[in-house]
Order: sequence, then structure tokens, then C-alpha cells
Amino acid sequence: MGIKPSYIKTVGTELLNKQRENFTNNFDENKQQLGSSAVIESKRVRNRIAGYITRKINTRKRS
Repeated sequence: MGIKPSYIKTVGTELLNKQRENFTNNFDENKQQLGSSAVIESKRVRNRIAGYITRKINTRKRS
């Protein structure tokens, strides 16, 4: 059983839309923020969502 990329993208996009000011371009800070703002049981899922959010923020800053 794997984690669907669409699930990661959906959750990450929703969190970015609702709580944009809480996330930065630092993976470790985003990981900590996810721990307090969302209930994610799996460490692997939390890390993948934090990585997705970090990548989205870094991509928008470059543009």
C-alpha cells in the first residue's frame, strides 16, 4: 500500500491556501508546523507533505 501523490498534493495545496503565512521555504520548519496545524499520523506522509509545500514555496519565489 503506497501513498498516492494526488493525496499529498491535495492536502498540501489546501494547507497552503488556508495557512500560507505559517509556512516558509525551510523543510524542517514546515515539518514542525504540520505537526501543530494538521493531524497526520504517519511520519512519512507528514514529511512528504512538508517537502511538497517547501517545493511549491521555493518555486513561487523564483518566478
